Amino acid sequence: MLLYVALGLLVHLVFFASIFDIYFTSPLVHGMTPRFTPLPPPAKRLMLFVADGLRADKLYELDEDGNSRAPFLRNVIMNEGSWGISHTHVPTESRPGHVAIIAGFYEDVSAVAKGWKENPVEFDSLLNETRYTWSWGSPDILAMFAKGIDTNGHAHRPTSREYSDNIKLVDKELKEIEATVKDFYGNDGKTAFVFTADHGMTDWGSHGAGHPLETCTPFIAWGAGIRLPQKVSAQNFDDSYLQEWKLENWKRQDINQGIIPVDMLNTSDLFKAESMFTNAVQILEQFKVKMTQKKEATLSFLFTPFKSLSDTKQANILRKARYYIKQKKYDEAVSLCRELIDLALRGLAYYHTYDRLFLASNVVLGFVGWISYASLLIIKSHCNLTRGVSTEAKNPSRLLPYTFVAIGLFVALLLLIQACPWTYYVYCLLPLPIWYAVLREIPVIQGFVTVLLAFRPWCFLGYLLLFILGVEVLVLSFFYRCTLTAGLVAFAAWPLITPLWTRAKRTSLSWILFCFLLAVFPLLPVVGREPDIFLVVGAGLLVLLLSLFVVTSVIKRNDSFINEELVLHLLQMLSIVLSVCVVYGTHKSLLEKQGLPLLNQIVSWTILASSFVTPLLSPPVLFDRLFSILLASMSTYLLLSTGCEALFPLVLSCLMFVWIHLEQETLQQSAVSCKQKVSTIQFACNTDMTQCRDLYLDDIRRAFFLVFFLVTAFFGTGNIASVNSFDPSSVYCFLTVFSPFKMGALIMWKILIPFVLVMCAFEAVQLTTQLSSKSLFLMVINISDIMALHFFFLIKDYGSWLDIGTSISHYVIVMSMTIFMVFLNCLAQMLTTKKLSLCGRPKSHVT
Repeated sequence: MLLYVALGLLVHLVFFASIFDIYFTSPLVHGMTPRFTPLPPPAKRLMLFVADGLRADKLYELDEDGNSRAPFLRNVIMNEGSWGISHTHVPTESRPGHVAIIAGFYEDVSAVAKGWKENPVEFDSLLNETRYTWSWGSPDILAMFAKGIDTNGHAHRPTSREYSDNIKLVDKELKEIEATVKDFYGNDGKTAFVFTADHGMTDWGSHGAGHPLETCTPFIAWGAGIRLPQKVSAQNFDDSYLQEWKLENWKRQDINQGIIPVDMLNTSDLFKAESMFTNAVQILEQFKVKMTQKKEATLSFLFTPFKSLSDTKQANILRKARYYIKQKKYDEAVSLCRELIDLALRGLAYYHTYDRLFLASNVVLGFVGWISYASLLIIKSHCNLTRGVSTEAKNPSRLLPYTFVAIGLFVALLLLIQACPWTYYVYCLLPLPIWYAVLREIPVIQGFVTVLLAFRPWCFLGYLLLFILGVEVLVLSFFYRCTLTAGLVAFAAWPLITPLWTRAKRTSLSWILFCFLLAVFPLLPVVGREPDIFLVVGAGLLVLLLSLFVVTSVIKRNDSFINEELVLHLLQMLSIVLSVCVVYGTHKSLLEKQGLPLLNQIVSWTILASSFVTPLLSPPVLFDRLFSILLASMSTYLLLSTGCEALFPLVLSCLMFVWIHLEQETLQQSAVSCKQKVSTIQFACNTDMTQCRDLYLDDIRRAFFLVFFLVTAFFGTGNIASVNSFDPSSVYCFLTVFSPFKMGALIMWKILIPFVLVMCAFEAVQLTTQLSSKSLFLMVINISDIMALHFFFLIKDYGSWLDIGTSISHYVIVMSMTIFMVFLNCLAQMLTTKKLSLCGRPKSHVT
C-alpha cells in the first residue's frame, strides 16, 4: 500500500504538471526582424498614467449632485481628446494589466507559476523601444519591469466615500502634472498623454477574475497625435453606460490591446495606413518564426501547416496592401491589414497548440490505465476471482514485458528525432508501465467480467446509470452550486427507501433535517454580501449550547466531577467565547475607523495555533475526539467568518455525526456482525482490516458520499475555482494590512476546515463499517480520478480567458483534491488517533 501511495502521488503529480505543458506554455515568440513605420511620429514623448484598480464607471459617472468626480479628465473628454473603455482580460491583476498596456499582448500564461509577479521569459515592451524612460509609482509594480495592488479599494471598497475622494485627488494631481510637463517643454505641443487603469474592482473590493467591473477600465488620451472630441447624435453599444454617464454625445472608442487604435489618432490617413501595415507585418513575423520552429521540430511526413495563411497568401495580401497605399486607398489598406492580423493571430494559436492533441491523448491513456489498475487492486483485495484458474493462466505471458519495452524504445526514438522536451518523454512513456501492471492482472479481469455477466442486465445497467448520474452531479456542481442542493435533497430520501426508516426513525429524521439545512448554503450568494456579524455571534452561541449538552453527558459518564476531558471541553468553550468577542469587537472597531486592536489580533493568532493542539488532548473515543475537533475548528472558523457561512461547518459536522450512526445501522442490517457500539469505539483501534469482509455495493455508496461531502465542503460557502468569491474582510481579525500571501493562507485554511471535518468523519465511518481504510480510500481516489478525467475533456482552448481559466481551475481543483487527500487523510488520522497527555497516562473511556 505504501508503494501504491508513493507511485500514486508521482503519477498524479505528472498528470497535474501536464497542463503546464499543454495549456500553460508561453505564447511569446522571439527572433523576429524589427519593423518600423517609415513616417515620423506625431509626438516626441508620452506621459502614461495608470490608476491602480480604477473602475471605468466610478471615473466617468456623475455623483449624487450631478457633478463629475474628475472635472479635469471630464474636460479633456469634452474638449481636448478621445475617450473610451479599455477591455482587459483575466487575470485582472496589476502585472497582467501593465503588460497589456506597455507590451500590447495579454499576460503570458506561463507566468501563473510565479503568481503573476514575474514573467518566466523576456518580452519586448514600450519601455524597451524608447530612448529614455522615467517611471514613478508603487515599488511593488515598478520592480516588475526593472529587469529590461491598490489598498484604498481593498480596504474601503469602490462604493465608499474614500474611493471617490481618491479619484478626486488623482484628478487634481493629473492637472498639476500636465501643467508642469507642458511648461518644462515650452508648450511645444509634442507631448501625448494617456490615462488608463490596469484593472477594475468589484463592489466587495476584489479583483483577479472576469467580472465586467474588473475588466472595464477607463481610457482617455489627449495631446500630440490624438484626435479631438467628436460630437455625435447617437451611438450603439451593448451597455447603457453612455446614458448613465451623460456622455452619449461624445464619441466613445473602446480599445483592445494589441492592435493600433487608428481611429483615435489625429494624423494623416497615410500615417494610419503605414502604421497598420507595420503592425500587420510585426504579427506576421511572429507567425513565420513560430511556423519555422514547429516545422523544424516535426518529422516532415507528420507536419501539417496552417492552410489559411500559406506563403502565397501572405505575399498576395502584403502586395495588395502596399498597392492600396500607393493608390491612396487608405481605408482599404487598413481593412486588409486587419484581415492579415486576424489570420496571423489564428495561425499563431494553431502552432502554439500544435502538440496539444498528442500530449492530451497520452495523459488520457495514463488516466484510464491508472483508474483501471486501482479498480483491480480493490477487486483483487476483496474478491477471490482467480479461484479455480490454473497456475499457467495466472501468470502473464513472457512476451508481455518485451512487448512493452519495444514500444517504449520506439516512442523514445521518435521523440528523440524530433528533439522534444524531456517532459514529453514522461507523458508518452508513463502509460506503458501502468498498462503493463493492468495487463498482468488478466485473470482478475476475466473473473470480474464473469461476475458482471452473472448480473441481470437491467440491474447492472441501473447501477451503472446511477453511478454515471452521481458523477455528473459532482461535475455540474463545479459550474452550478445549486446542483449540490439537488444532491443533498436526494440524499435526504436515502433512509426513506431503505429499512433505516423503521429501524432508526429518530436518526433518520435527523439525517433528513440536516440534509435540508446544509442544502440551503449552496443557494446563498458567495460574493457581494454585506457582513452580518450577528450571524457569526449566533453561530458561536449555537456551538456553546451544543457544548453544554456534551459537558452534561461527560459529567454523567464519569465518577468524578472534574476530569481531564471536562476541563478540555470547558477550555474549548472558552475559546469559542473569545472568538465571538474578538469578531464582534474587531467589527465594531473597524466600523469606527479605529483599526484592528492589538489584543484582538494576539488572541486570534493564539486561538488559531491552539486549535491544532487541543483535539490531541481529548481521549481517542470516537465521538469525544470528533466533538473536540469540531470545537477547535469552530473557534478558528468563527474568526474567519463575516456572515452566514459561520453556520456551515456546524451544520456539516452535525450531518457527519448522523452519517456515522446511520452507517452503523446499515451495517447491522447486512450480513456483517457489528461488534461494538458507536459510543465505545476508539480511534486507537483503527487498524487496517483488509481481510475483515468483502466489498458490498453500499461501500461504493459510502465512497461516493465522501466525495460528495468533500465537494460540498469546497463549494458550500464559495466557489473555490475563483478565490475572488471569498471576501478578503474575513481575515480582518488576524490582519488588516494588505498581505496577499498571509491573507491567501488564512482563506485557504478557512476552506480546508470543512474538508478536514469531513475527512475525520470518514475515518469514523470506515472504522464503524469494519472495512479496510485502504479500500475505501482507493474507491474515493478512483471517483476523484474519473471526475478529473471528465474535467480534462472539458478544458477549453477557445473563448475568453475567463472561460479558459475556469475550465483549467476545475481540473486543478480535482487533481489537488486527489493529491492533498493523501496528506489530509494523514492529518485526519493524526487528529483522530494521537493522544497527548498532560497528566500522566491517558484514561480509557471504554465501558
